[in-house]
Amino acid sequence: MVDLIVIALISGALGAIAWAADKRHTGYGAFLPAAAAVVAALLTWIITVAVGLGYMSGWTWVPWIASLLVGGAAAFALATGLGRSREALDVAERTAILRIR
Repeated sequence: MVDLIVIALISGALGAIAWAADKRHTGYGAFLPAAAAVVAALLTWIITVAVGLGYMSGWTWVPWIASLLVGGAAAFALATGLGRSREALDVAERTAILRIR
């Protein structure tokens, strides 16, 4: 149980770092990348432990590393993709508003 709490905290921190590193982070909430990282990391942890990698001798590190890698990748991918799409949508909306007047 403590393992899941540690994974959730570290992946949430990775999500916060992903949000802060994105130049276009004003278009979406700060907790969105952190939440995506936590969900992805915990699902990865559950899957790898259910497969049995958490209890095999010499393979106990796989759930930890895989969870953190997947959680961090999910946070950075979401922050990058969402930042770009929100910026494009905002520019298109502002352009449409300026054309009406």
